[in-house]
Amino acid sequence: MTVTAFAALHRAGEPLLLPCAWDHASALALAGQGFHAVGTTSLGVAAAAGLPDGASATRDETLRLALTLGSAPFLLSVDAEDGFSDDPDEVGEFARELAAVGAVGINLEDGLGPVDRHAAKIAAARAAAPGLFVNARTDTYWSGDGDPAETVRRLEAYREAGADGVFVPGLTDPARIASLAAHFDVPLNVLYSPAGPTLAHLADLGVGRVSLGSLLYRRALGAALETAAGIRSGRAPDGPTPTYDEVRTPG
Repeated sequence: MTVTAFAALHRAGEPLLLPCAWDHASALALAGQGFHAVGTTSLGVAAAAGLPDGASATRDETLRLALTLGSAPFLLSVDAEDGFSDDPDEVGEFARELAAVGAVGINLEDGLGPVDRHAAKIAAARAAAPGLFVNARTDTYWSGDGDPAETVRRLEAYREAGADGVFVPGLTDPARIASLAAHFDVPLNVLYSPAGPTLAHLADLGVGRVSLGSLLYRRALGAALETAAGIRSGRAPDGPTPTYDEVRTPG
């Protein structure tokens, strides 16, 4: 099997740091800072559209953003929640549409639903878009009790179905991270946490990809609130502020 340029960025000991954008301007700004690959954040896309995250409500918005960014000068990986459907064939069709507009990766979360159903979605995405890097996410630590055995059981099924990488958001324990990284023959993806291991520590643990998820979007909102409150209190804003022209013509 040919290793794609995106897959080659996933290296144990030198993990891909994947920042996640929510619109055209944020994606191009990140690419302008030297990030060769950019993901999307489902929370950011949903919140910007006034829709709930994790509810399969943003299929159109996600595809529209991918269409905008798929031809941009960076590698695009798309957070597709659970594939926006319980029907594996529909998930496969969405994966095909993403690949057709230039995306190179897709992230599919199980939401702790049936393992066989999620495995079928992964297999369908793999069959419909063979060149797309399928990152299989389990939510055992994100919304479950963090059972290590259940985590391995789910990820083994997803790997068997054809996943190119496995993703365990919410996992921050170094020993368990190292154990999972050593267990699988595909890259382990973890979600960066300011309270968890540093990027360098995650590299030492064997992680192949570190996602920033919704962190940048939430930090951007925090900076906006801090700036508005500061101006109201008579303080001039500090920190970097992109110019009008930089935002209008990013990259």
